[in-house]
Amino acid sequence: MLVSGSTRRLRFVALLLLASILIGGTGWSFFGRWRPSITDYPVQGVDVSEGDGAIDWWQARTSGVQFVYARATIGAHGRDSRFAEHWRTAAEAGLQRGALHLYAICQPGLAQAGNFVSTVARTDDQLSPAILLDLSGDCPRPSRSAMLMELARFIAAVETHSGKRVILGITKRFEGAYQLSTLTTAPLWARGVFFAPGYLARPWTMWQASHLRRIQGAAGPVNWDVMAR
Repeated sequence: MLVSGSTRRLRFVALLLLASILIGGTGWSFFGRWRPSITDYPVQGVDVSEGDGAIDWWQARTSGVQFVYARATIGAHGRDSRFAEHWRTAAEAGLQRGALHLYAICQPGLAQAGNFVSTVARTDDQLSPAILLDLSGDCPRPSRSAMLMELARFIAAVETHSGKRVILGITKRFEGAYQLSTLTTAPLWARGVFFAPGYLARPWTMWQASHLRRIQGAAGPVNWDVMAR
């Protein structure tokens, strides 16, 4: 009987979890240390938000952090309380940095762009703005055409402000609902814990590979990301 790739992956993860239970702290230590091969992915870093607390980026560099995406804004009105701190201290440590917006699919695109633009100053040294797209359970899901129209307005305003092309972080469930990767040529940021994701219609530019990575300078686990060659 043929076994699908997804089934094999689930079995592998289940075995890893079982092993972690059997060997206790040693197992969780493995998850905390794991990251994709630096031979395959030479450029690696993190994405963070206020939930990660204060981070000593000088120490984080010793764990292989080369770039930082810091969440800046949420929807039309929300702002991350630690964005300014992460933005400033990452730069002081000599790390590449980019700003992240959590897109709200039920709010106007231009209002969200206004929030981002007023929060993130334009600088020549920053990475492309990252936009995280996920489904929300607290509002009716807009039609594909309505979502695309508002998102296009948001992207146009943010790219004009930043002078850089956005990178779209698309979750698997968002892609399943809207098939956005088939409609855009923008760089893509995919998620896939431990396994390189394959749910997008085009190759990804960035991959969030783990949310369990432990690094120097941070009190808890962080999201670990890699750039495609």
